[in-house]
Amino acid sequence: MIGAMPKVKYIFWDNDGVLVDTEPLFYQATKSIFADLGFDLTDELFQQWFLSDSRGAWHLLGGERSSSSAVKEYKRKRDVLYSQLLSQTDHRTSHVQSTLNRLYGSIPMGVVTSSKPEHFHLIHDSTGYKRFFEFILTREAYALSKPEPDPYIKALELSGVSPQEAVVVEDSERGLRSAIAAGIKCWVLPSELTTGSDFSGADRILTSIEEVLTLLED
Repeated sequence: MIGAMPKVKYIFWDNDGVLVDTEPLFYQATKSIFADLGFDLTDELFQQWFLSDSRGAWHLLGGERSSSSAVKEYKRKRDVLYSQLLSQTDHRTSHVQSTLNRLYGSIPMGVVTSSKPEHFHLIHDSTGYKRFFEFILTREAYALSKPEPDPYIKALELSGVSPQEAVVVEDSERGLRSAIAAGIKCWVLPSELTTGSDFSGADRILTSIEEVLTLLED
């Protein structure tokens, strides 16, 4: 546990790219599906359409390949491949568990993620991190996904704190925009895939998850 009482009363954690290093696997699975369709989904396109705007890049395929029924099937195949990749990999990164350990019992925490529940639980059944959180909001728990404010408005409802009493830790532009839209300050920890994003609205840009501990004690 950290020593001083934190000014922040609740932490809302993003998952992929913050607590676990899973974004490259999601990109790999998505890129593979696009490659099968003859389209090169570059790092830049993935960052723009998935991590900034959250629209997905399926519309870039054009024609019948962009129809809702076709995209639904592509996503199904992508999700199967993503699950396979998740089951083969250790997703833990340096200092996450030690940071959560120090915070646990000092300040309540929740997870607010765009991950589907089956992927989230597949990831964290092996990490053991779920015990640290008061609640977990996966994609089915709210109407509109990031960058809309819905995920974090739902988190505020569950936590019972005001926007001024919470902080969000995110790694993507869409997550930052979601937090800002909900009126919550946001500390951004850029991941390898999001380093070049526009984080101009962030309250802090972090270089390590351990910095959360220092900021809470300021």
